[in-house]
Amino acid sequence: MAHVLVIGGGVGGLATALLTARHGHTVELFERDTRAPGAALDRDFFGWRRPAVPQAMQPHVLLGAARRVLRDELPDVYAEMLRLGARERHELDWFDERPPAREGDEDLVMLQARRIVLESALAGALRREPGVVSRYGEPVTGVTTEPGPVVRVTGVRTGEGAVHAGDLVVDAGGRRGAAERWLVAAGCRPGVVERHRTGLAYFCRWYRLPEGLDEGPRRPWSVSGGTFAGCAAFPADNRVFAVTLFVHTDDPSRSALRDPAVFEAAARTFAPGAAWLDLGAEPLSEVLAQAGLDNRWSALVDDRGPVVAGFVPVGDAITHTNPTLGQGASLALWAALRIARTADRDTGSADFAAGYHAWAVRTLKPWFDFQVTADAAIGERYASRAGRTGAAREAAALFDCALDDPEVMRVRARVRHLAESPERAYTDPEVRARVARWLAARPDYVPNAAGPDRATWEKITGL
Repeated sequence: MAHVLVIGGGVGGLATALLTARHGHTVELFERDTRAPGAALDRDFFGWRRPAVPQAMQPHVLLGAARRVLRDELPDVYAEMLRLGARERHELDWFDERPPAREGDEDLVMLQARRIVLESALAGALRREPGVVSRYGEPVTGVTTEPGPVVRVTGVRTGEGAVHAGDLVVDAGGRRGAAERWLVAAGCRPGVVERHRTGLAYFCRWYRLPEGLDEGPRRPWSVSGGTFAGCAAFPADNRVFAVTLFVHTDDPSRSALRDPAVFEAAARTFAPGAAWLDLGAEPLSEVLAQAGLDNRWSALVDDRGPVVAGFVPVGDAITHTNPTLGQGASLALWAALRIARTADRDTGSADFAAGYHAWAVRTLKPWFDFQVTADAAIGERYASRAGRTGAAREAAALFDCALDDPEVMRVRARVRHLAESPERAYTDPEVRARVARWLAARPDYVPNAAGPDRATWEKITGL
């Protein structure tokens, strides 16, 4: 049995602590905040200031990959999320009549909920779990180490001056954590960081559907994007939903979108925004902005091997991905489960560190790379206001064809829910043939044509 120390009480940290304890190990979790999420969802979501978690109030989705981990490994957490108001939505429900089921369709279900619902369910289960000590209000300030060919982390120091020893330290402190600084100070070589700026800014506002209306429109729910801006609706729990606009960070209209009236007028120029805002929903927040986002991959292995032993990252500490594809929670849960399943090995060895890194490169890195490619295409389109010819046109056609063709939608959904790689799914001859036939029937097809023209947008935003 190992003793595992987890730094950070967000989704990745809570899941790592809970899964590891349920695999027979003891756990200490350290969180700088003085409190854990509770069951008062609106109070915690709208009233809890969390500067270390700037994405906490942004829309989240739980893809099929995350849902499968919860259902298979933490069924009580999944049941609690549903009790708290989370809702399931199958991707093939886009169609008036769902096509005949195929093997794997059960994994194409999204769980719609605010982040606080998942955090509350995880925190509640963790409080009841024997073998776990949760230290809220006790931030980690450094690590203890032993020298060797590869420096080994043996524990953590906290703000109260205490030292806590462990067999494995898990960094779930997010992309803004201090782990890189601690390790270098302990004599480790710097880790290898790959970073790609997205060039996208997000603006969201939260609403609640009127009494008696438990669900919004079945469609359109997908992102609707033009050549300079996009919009998406995010149904969540308890009649709550968010509308999000995104533009390039250099777009001069960006500052005007903070005004609620301008935001709503701009959102209504897109089909998802209009469909949801026309329901008479009650605004629950101001317009919340988020920018400066990047896709960041952090490896604690370089060309000489592991830079540290006894210390591994999860969640945003290893791979922070822009939220356009909603991958973050799924990748965090995969990493948490990997740690839980392997914590009975020699966790303090360089071999364990190398094995974890190799697993992450195989399992997490391809989805990070996919996010980078997708964001680069969106950013380039928004920056140049182009992307209507050649490969860009063909790529857009695949997604638009899926709205009409259940078989293409199924393939698109398998990629979206991390069940199949895009390289395999989108190169399937049958898929390519279906998209080609769809395009041939629409010789005047113009991709990314949804939403307003630029003149209308500038009039709305006061440019």
